[in-house]
Amino acid sequence: MGIEDIRREYSKGGLRRKDLANDPIEQFNKWLAQAVEAELSDPTAMTVATVDENGMPFQRIVLLKSVDENGFVFYTNLGSRKAQHIEHNNKVSLHFPWHTLERQVHITGVAEKLTAIENMKYFTSRPKESQLAAIASKQSSRISARGVLEGKFLELKQKFAKGEIPVPTFWGGYRIRPESIEFWQGGEHRLHDRFLFSKDGAGQWDAERLAP
Repeated sequence: MGIEDIRREYSKGGLRRKDLANDPIEQFNKWLAQAVEAELSDPTAMTVATVDENGMPFQRIVLLKSVDENGFVFYTNLGSRKAQHIEHNNKVSLHFPWHTLERQVHITGVAEKLTAIENMKYFTSRPKESQLAAIASKQSSRISARGVLEGKFLELKQKFAKGEIPVPTFWGGYRIRPESIEFWQGGEHRLHDRFLFSKDGAGQWDAERLAP
């Protein structure tokens, strides 16, 4: 079988306007809760797409750490490639691929840095090993071997064995303030259901059905 022959029907059920919440964040939280309840692997995993200074798009997967009416939050090294892209162009795209539920959510928005207090609150809640890894790794930089990274991690583990780990200045979070949120539900015969929420001139959310 060639890859062109790999396909399946989507039969989990449709998405109708009457089933949609008026607020897309409420709808997102409903779907996220169902993804967690269904015990999907990494239900908070999302693709973050950015664009470099030459217009070349890049994607990577990170974990969503919080969401509310203000937007979607993730954390990273502020010197990483994604952070450099955001510094140049803060327009970002997010994508949640919940394949088992035959659902996708696509978000476009603008990234803004979190405050130092927000960064500290989350950093101190992380496991100690994760805190150390955030300091040990100069994300996106070239290294000669994995041993360099492991050696730095062990050095830091010994250094902070009996004390608190300070929040590194080069680490923090971003909040993506959404400008559009699209919900996709697979349908039979490729007649998928798509609803796009976007804000009107008054800043209110409006939903439109899109052709699959």
